[in-house]
Amino acid sequence: MEVKFYNSYTNKKEIFKPLNPENVKIYSCGPTVYNYAHIGNFRSFIFSDVLRRSLKLLGYKVNHTMNITDIDDKIINASISEKISIEEFTSKWTKVFFDDIETLNIEKVEQYPKATEYIDEMTIFIDKLKENNLVYEKDGSIYYSIKAYENYGKLSKIDVSGMKAGARYDSDEYTKEDARDFVLWKQTKLDGEKFWDTKHGKGRPGWHLECSAMIRKIYSSGIDIHTGGIDLLFPHHENEIAQTCGAYPHEHFVNMWMHCEHLLVEKQKMSKSLGNFHTLRSLVEKNIKPSSIRFLLLSSHYRTKLNFTFQSLDDAEKSVSKIQTTLDRILTCLNYDLSNLKDSGKMEESIQNFLESLADDLNTPKAIGIVFDQLKTINFRLDQGNTDKSELNEYLFFFQKINLLFGFLSFEKAKEEILDDEVLKLIEERNTAKKEKNFALSDKIRKDLLEKGIILEDSQAGVKWKRK
Repeated sequence: MEVKFYNSYTNKKEIFKPLNPENVKIYSCGPTVYNYAHIGNFRSFIFSDVLRRSLKLLGYKVNHTMNITDIDDKIINASISEKISIEEFTSKWTKVFFDDIETLNIEKVEQYPKATEYIDEMTIFIDKLKENNLVYEKDGSIYYSIKAYENYGKLSKIDVSGMKAGARYDSDEYTKEDARDFVLWKQTKLDGEKFWDTKHGKGRPGWHLECSAMIRKIYSSGIDIHTGGIDLLFPHHENEIAQTCGAYPHEHFVNMWMHCEHLLVEKQKMSKSLGNFHTLRSLVEKNIKPSSIRFLLLSSHYRTKLNFTFQSLDDAEKSVSKIQTTLDRILTCLNYDLSNLKDSGKMEESIQNFLESLADDLNTPKAIGIVFDQLKTINFRLDQGNTDKSELNEYLFFFQKINLLFGFLSFEKAKEEILDDEVLKLIEERNTAKKEKNFALSDKIRKDLLEKGIILEDSQAGVKWKRK
């Protein structure tokens, strides 16, 4: 099957041709561990997870790295403010990150290198750049001269022709899209600031340098795919190219650059000042299911802006429920026996269409549409009541296949939950109120239960309940 991805470097879809299909090398920019990651961050992490899972579904073997930035301006300032070491500070937030990706069932990648573990490799990089006359020193710090690198701007299409000589950035992050020389090694300035004593002086590396050094150390040379959010395209990824290709001009670096678009909240940029800033944990605390969040983040194409709303989360929960309900019907018919799965070809066309959607630049909306079309067919057959075990197992095989991408379906029988005495009493009181036609009290009790996270559903068989 031909696989095509959109390459941000060439601005077009290209046939994916890995250097080695048995060892596809992917590098994804990971978190800066200083606080809780917000849902915009997780859109990027879900995107790299979808890419990873899709490649595996399409038959490739993946060798994936995601870096952990555990040294930068924000981390240093926060650790000094809290009067603890950066190691103590970042260890807490690194654990938070791994707990969060587990919550969203984001697959663990093969390597999670930390920036502070690659200082020696970064100093070697600076040596190579010095040899190639691409750096200069100023006030004890070392900067990359983008004027000295003729290909600067090829990824971001930034024009550096009018750049003022000597204009430079000392901070790890740019405040605007402005091409300037960037720092490779920062001289220690703050009391209590973490530093390394190297041939380049007492200081620490600049943020952009870490990814180039890690990729070089872990993969020896080039990689097949480099991913990140669109906000990293410039300056971070542009600077990576300048560093790596400047230090090793005759070696392959990145075959394909892939970037996911921004996440908006109610069509606005997310910010604390607007009161629309959401972390994964703040959403979970509102009783929003992680499966709904995961579905929402993967349901839009990664190259389109995603507008986050609470209504879209409600819609995502309904979508997940529809898929899970159909799966539960199949599992119930099979008494949750997963031992006889088979692929006899009955679902081959649907599975093939699903995979072709992923092979077409990770077209997850199309893949999801194919699943929902298949749900109609499966539910129709189940409604007829004459499906045999062979057919049911073929359906089950289909669900297991799609869940290798989705990652939110359950194949286990739900555990029966026991309501506490207070809730049981309220349900009984409501039943009594309905019998006495006290509908005002009945409605109030339903509302009270809803506030406790219990949804009541009246049916001919009696009152059914579920947790919100």
